[in-house]
Amino acid sequence: MTAPNLKVLIAGMELKNPVLLASGTARYGEEISSHLDLNKVGGIMVKGIALRPTPGNPPVRICETPAGMLNAIGLPNVGADEFIREKLPFLRRFDTKVIVNIFGSTVEEYAEVARRFDGVEGIHGLELNISCPNIKEGGSCFGMEVKATYEVVSAVRRATRLPLIVKLSPNVTDIVAFARASKDAGGDALSLVNTFLGMAIDTETWKPKLANMTGGLSGPAIRPLAIRMVWQVAQSGVNLPIIGMGGIMTAEDAVEFLLAGADAVAVGTANFLRPDASADIIDGLGKYMEKKGIRNIRQMVGAVVR
Repeated sequence: MTAPNLKVLIAGMELKNPVLLASGTARYGEEISSHLDLNKVGGIMVKGIALRPTPGNPPVRICETPAGMLNAIGLPNVGADEFIREKLPFLRRFDTKVIVNIFGSTVEEYAEVARRFDGVEGIHGLELNISCPNIKEGGSCFGMEVKATYEVVSAVRRATRLPLIVKLSPNVTDIVAFARASKDAGGDALSLVNTFLGMAIDTETWKPKLANMTGGLSGPAIRPLAIRMVWQVAQSGVNLPIIGMGGIMTAEDAVEFLLAGADAVAVGTANFLRPDASADIIDGLGKYMEKKGIRNIRQMVGAVVR
């Protein structure tokens, strides 16, 4: 009996399986490679890269919460040129897709960092983090206003020929409107979803547990919310490939996202608990398909029964 076919196609990129490493949880790849064979995963979304290096937020930057974690790391990174020169050569050793998460504080910065990566050997796609403050518009996030989302995606689309995956914020009233704006502006796929805004307070000191006051909630606590948003977008007729993410710890969690309409999934918080979690999830997906008699993973995408 032949093994189940786990190959998927996302924005023109053929992945050997639908499991990627989520941005920010495996840094630049080398840091997790002693625990996980990067040849095993379908792709790696490296941590957010800006035009220039940024230091991130002051500590404390992470705290645990029930069934999850809050983070306010602040996107520290080495900058686009340093990434290409010092970090990318390591990733070129592996037979896996490399997707660079990019961000900026103005539309022009987003476009320029995308332009820096266009045509660079070993970079297969870009993931656009639009959860950053737009400093020209008073600090409101690009991803929380439909018009701003359209503008930044359009600018990046003009700046690069690489496949463009737009990572949407869940902190909006209508996720479908932002998915539609992303498509209309030239996005090729969607990452659903980024972290939920949250806060935790130390009851002994009466102070916030994070120096930034608030942070992004991830982990199993958000999984039902993320699955609902994937399902909403998949049912909406936007018709873009979806990479589902949010609290995926097991193969069964990944199956939920696929059934809701995700074409692939990204593993994030689980990497902090078990750096080899993605390998277990990939193996588990194959076993699940064999048990169910499923030959091609595409048979599960959007197959939830009403």
